[in-house]
Amino acid sequence: MDYRQYRQLTNEKSLDSIFRFTGGIESITDGHTLWVRGDDLTIPVSLEHKSSVKTDCFLIPIKESEVPEKINWNQISTLTEGAKVFIGGKVKLQNDRLIFCSTKEEPLMVIFYNCPDNELPNTIISSARSRHGYWNNLSPIVTIIGALFLIYIAASLLGRPAYRFTVICAIISVFLPILPVLPPGLLLTTMYRRFSWNVRKLRAKRDLIRFGLLPDEDKQSEKRYAIRAYTMEIFAWLFLVFGILINIFFIFLLLFMFQVISI
Repeated sequence: MDYRQYRQLTNEKSLDSIFRFTGGIESITDGHTLWVRGDDLTIPVSLEHKSSVKTDCFLIPIKESEVPEKINWNQISTLTEGAKVFIGGKVKLQNDRLIFCSTKEEPLMVIFYNCPDNELPNTIISSARSRHGYWNNLSPIVTIIGALFLIYIAASLLGRPAYRFTVICAIISVFLPILPVLPPGLLLTTMYRRFSWNVRKLRAKRDLIRFGLLPDEDKQSEKRYAIRAYTMEIFAWLFLVFGILINIFFIFLLLFMFQVISI
């Protein structure tokens, strides 16, 4: 979208195409209208949320080790004036002015970034590969509830020899979420994280080749990166599984030492 296209589109009755626009944040008005200033044009972007329509806003991290963060429209006010933004989606004519807005079929894509414009596609694809992990916002609550429930089971069955195996499983399961970060299995978990990070980089490189953003590479290189990533991922998960199994073995030893179980 540039000024020439903008003038042509204002005279059209139906707007059915997808456009993209890059610029810097100029201001936010009405609590949900973002004004973006480009080289020769300033255009509004509607970030208003409705029941069936939403706008996806992402913040591209500065550090390579971080993944893009999905942010709410009300967090945009914390960004500084002039921050770079990419908008992709449909426009409509409102009060004799074109405005980017989401539709149910075509939600807007709004990306805030801090890199040269010609590097934006590479930066998005390279950082969009999410890190491996099993922890999210609900994990602490679920872990605490699950641990209390397992402790209750173990305590209620501790004095009943027929349920000794159930008690052992309950006690080990209490520690299962933190087993990967406990020694001695922590060493293998560290190897898992290192291998997972390399897998992410290899798959990002494969994606760049697939989209033609690395013209010096060919299809054979794409397959080579895919195979290397797949192989390295297998080793990563093996490191994690063996690290957990080693810690489970040491938990068995501790339970035996404290005469919770007998061999």
